[in-house]
Amino acid sequence: MRLLLSAVFAGIVVALSPLSALTPVSAQTEFSAQARGRPALCRLASYARMNPYACRQRAATKKPATPTQQQKPAEAPTRPDLTAAEQDSAIIAGIPDARFWADSAADFTRALPTERGPWIALSTGGGDGAFGAGLLNGWSASGKRPQFALVTGVSTGALMAPFVFVGSSMDDRLKRAYTEYNAGDIFEDVKTPESLVDTWPLKRLIANEVTPELLAAVAEGYRAGRRLFITTTNLDAARSTVWNMGAIAVRGDDAALKLFRDVLLASTAIPGLFPPVLIDVEADGKKTQEMHADGGLAAQLFVAPEPILNTSSTYQLPATELYVIANTRLTPEFQLTERSLLGVLGHSISVGVQSALRVAIDRAYAVAKRGNVPFNLAYPALAADQQGRGAFDSQFMKGLFDLGAARGRREDPFVHDLSEALRPPAPAAK
Repeated sequence: MRLLLSAVFAGIVVALSPLSALTPVSAQTEFSAQARGRPALCRLASYARMNPYACRQRAATKKPATPTQQQKPAEAPTRPDLTAAEQDSAIIAGIPDARFWADSAADFTRALPTERGPWIALSTGGGDGAFGAGLLNGWSASGKRPQFALVTGVSTGALMAPFVFVGSSMDDRLKRAYTEYNAGDIFEDVKTPESLVDTWPLKRLIANEVTPELLAAVAEGYRAGRRLFITTTNLDAARSTVWNMGAIAVRGDDAALKLFRDVLLASTAIPGLFPPVLIDVEADGKKTQEMHADGGLAAQLFVAPEPILNTSSTYQLPATELYVIANTRLTPEFQLTERSLLGVLGHSISVGVQSALRVAIDRAYAVAKRGNVPFNLAYPALAADQQGRGAFDSQFMKGLFDLGAARGRREDPFVHDLSEALRPPAPAAK
């Protein structure tokens, strides 16, 4: 039950963020190829308003299903057997340092960067993640953005993280991702036996963008002592996993490239909405697979394992500064909820995401203050009437990006006092 509730809190809004910090393809070309699979979302008014081309194309090309097609049940997929004992001994073949459990303080400490410097944590988010992408661009333009010793990413933040890790030279990709894309570049509204939609477009985008050259750049940073951590959730073990992406990149072969891509795809895979990702492992010489899903099931951002974040811990973060980019607004705001399954579920989940993210930020703040590490937070501070028309309002996202870019160019773009960031909104005027 706890895992189910966590999945709900992770959220459709998170999963439907502009996930692809990736090389663009023509949105209209993609829609014409994918429109045949969009009946459910096109019936949602907010989606249809945001994606008129996709829904017009659907209406123009829709063909009625035959009785055989309507009645044919989906075939249940199979997977290799995996026992609890085998899970305990499972490894990534040839990459012993590829990952560790997110609740292991000892493993976390061993995997930390050998180069001392600032850390940055990129959270889950939604369309509001355009603010974070804009802030990174503006921060680079100011000439003050540092090189990070540790970059962590969860869900949407996971797909941003490799580009943030490599550096400001990747900022144009972040800008394109949050100002030029919509849902058609990420998923097709066709059910699979494991999910409500199919993420083959996102998988293809990741494959196009995560190239051997990018892998080499991440490996170079790893050899220099810096670290890139991405989180997923191992559904079999019901535990969060931290992937040491630099250790994977250093191997540099086709297997490493595939694993790197699979981890990014898995970190965004909301169970029930997006299909999970099966990752190849070896357990006592037996080849099998683990099932991984969205890293946000456990936490909306990752700074350190639970034992370190606990108030009883005396652990001090070995960071010179801690930066947190919250890829969504943090305070509640009024929004009329559409009477539809996706409208009610999506808005309800966004409430849970905000609440969980506020808790995660508070814990990150506390562990930073414990070790006298300067804390820096950026998030989209928006008024109640500043709303997008659904999860992928491109005009709204462009405005958020510009807002973030302007913030990033400021003398100090960050909030340092959580009482300011987490203050509840003022009562509405009567």
